Amino acid sequence: MTLHAKFKSSIAAALMLATAGLGLATQARADAVDDITKAGAINVGIFSDFPPFSSASADMSIKGYDVDVAQAIADSLKVKLNLVSVTGQNRIPYLTDKRVDILMSVGYSKEREQVIDFAAAYAPYYIAVIGPKALAVKGKEDLADKSIAVNRGTLEDTSLTEAAPASADIRRFDNYNSVIQAFISGQTQLMVVGNDVGAQVLAKQDALQPEQKFQLLTSPSHIGLNKNEDRLKKAVNDAVAKMLADGKLDESSKAWLKTPLNPDNLKD
Repeated sequence: MTLHAKFKSSIAAALMLATAGLGLATQARADAVDDITKAGAINVGIFSDFPPFSSASADMSIKGYDVDVAQAIADSLKVKLNLVSVTGQNRIPYLTDKRVDILMSVGYSKEREQVIDFAAAYAPYYIAVIGPKALAVKGKEDLADKSIAVNRGTLEDTSLTEAAPASADIRRFDNYNSVIQAFISGQTQLMVVGNDVGAQVLAKQDALQPEQKFQLLTSPSHIGLNKNEDRLKKAVNDAVAKMLADGKLDESSKAWLKTPLNPDNLKD
């Protein structure tokens, strides 16, 4: 190899090393906490029609259990809370595309764990089949030939799809209000929702006499975030732990879920 060729080769190798180093430096800087701090706000994906976790109040602002926890996380990071309305279908893409920094009310599943990470469990949650008292349904086999409303793309949808016999008529809707209306109006015989949404219906529909038939899945609600965001995960976990320690999470549970918080219900 000539001296000129060796010189060119050395320059090329140096450029490759510099480029690789720049890539590593850029990767090291790609940290959600730094981005949130720089922006002065944390974007939190939240259902806007998910009472008592989150729903529009009289002044049209979103309030609820999830909002209390999200605000505590924002306060711990010393930034503004920016709530972003999401649906069951778009919320995971919103997170992975970094349109939001974290997601509230995420049920754990192995499928989701392939795509996102899970921070602290902060609320008890279970998925139930609800139907009128007059309809005999005691277990999964009784879902055969029944029409069932469920929110598309949610953990409720996944759990129902796995459990229901092939002859079940699963009707998927784009939000919880539509699921509830389909059930109340008689479009479907049953609905599958979380205990929080179910409680609203059980309390308000005297004529229908709805009741919880059985549970499909029990799982506490987690806070979802992107993978490899260890600093943000620690900040979220620390904020939830502080709310547990100082009683603020129990206060929110009493205010919104109408029951004291049992820490044992936050265990997977």
